[in-house]
Amino acid sequence: MRLSGELSAFSKRLGHSFSQPELLVRAVTHASISSESRPDNQRLEFLGDRVLGLAMAEALLRADPNATEGQLAPRFNALVRKETCADVARQIDLGSVLKLGRSEMMSGGRRKEALLGDAMEAVIAAVYLDAGFDVAREIVVHLWGNRIDTVKTDARDPKTSLQEWAQARGQNPPNYRELDRKGPDHAPVFTVEVRLESGETAQAQANSKRAAEQMAARSLLSALGA
Repeated sequence: MRLSGELSAFSKRLGHSFSQPELLVRAVTHASISSESRPDNQRLEFLGDRVLGLAMAEALLRADPNATEGQLAPRFNALVRKETCADVARQIDLGSVLKLGRSEMMSGGRRKEALLGDAMEAVIAAVYLDAGFDVAREIVVHLWGNRIDTVKTDARDPKTSLQEWAQARGQNPPNYRELDRKGPDHAPVFTVEVRLESGETAQAQANSKRAAEQMAARSLLSALGA
């Protein structure tokens, strides 16, 4: 089996030449277009999540030999979460080579954060099955790049940090409310407000509700000096 021109170009962006090209084809095949003769990438996603986890755990241990488990855990979570995987996927333009069903394509599937994150994990699994863990680890460390070195300052989930800030002061968890949604279905813009029991609020806009909530929480934490 030979890769198409666009998949060959993607393979170069990824930094790996596949001896089993069918693995890459499967990794970029979404369930919306799969069939008995064209299996989707969900099983690879399951495996890739574990390969990424081990590669990232090792990278964090090497990056900071003196870090405690309590320091490493939030850094790890920040590096393997779907948002980070999707960001890496955009970095190598994974969305452009995804094989999607018509309905998923029409709804902007190539830009969806969850879909990109899942596909990135599937691609990592494809590299692992094609060439082994050492090569997969090299690819992960290369693609994640300086995120590994800078994660110390951006490891805490803003929503979790804001909730802990509120609870430490005897308040109920923050309340998040969707104020507005604009734009077409394939490229929505959400406006979200977060409000503390004590009255402080902040708003943010993003292309997903979750991202808008995170940004609003981060904005409020900054305003609180936290």
